[in-house]
Amino acid sequence: MGVRTSIIDKWAERVWVDYLVAVTTLGAHLLIVWASGSGDWLTWIGATQRTDMYAAATGAVSAIGGLSAIAIAIYTTANGARLSAVRRQRHGELRRTWRSLLQGTALTCALILAAFSLDRDKDPLSARFIFEYAIVFAALRFARFVWLFDRIMAIADADLVEESSSVAVPVRDPSWLERRRRQHDSNA
Repeated sequence: MGVRTSIIDKWAERVWVDYLVAVTTLGAHLLIVWASGSGDWLTWIGATQRTDMYAAATGAVSAIGGLSAIAIAIYTTANGARLSAVRRQRHGELRRTWRSLLQGTALTCALILAAFSLDRDKDPLSARFIFEYAIVFAALRFARFVWLFDRIMAIADADLVEESSSVAVPVRDPSWLERRRRQHDSNA
């Protein structure tokens, strides 16, 4: 097992790491802003534009939450020996990870909505940093979602390939479109 695989496995097992990385990233950004007096990119735009951005981000994060729900439906309906074995052996871990992804989406939306409601001109409450944390956290959770979905689909695909290996693959006919057009034209 390589170093990369070991790191990915450790990351996959520890869903709390996303919170820590998001806090560390935000803390580093706050330190840079405090030390340099610049780099606070959300103050470069007005409060109206920030609230528009908060609303757009809430919609995007909600869409990702919807994709997570679709992915869960695909996972629960896929058949195959490998996927059934994974479900039997790792059901608790998978349920915990899927649940944390959905909860992370809800938390991110709540944080963005909090920033949306608290942000004012000149942002005296520094609500923009709540938004920054939420976006970093959402990006980490989205990476986790893509990784998990890719792993589940790889297992489902392996089952599918094995099941259909005796089925002949249709031959691609490059001229079918032209024949179809001629047939349509002659019927018209």
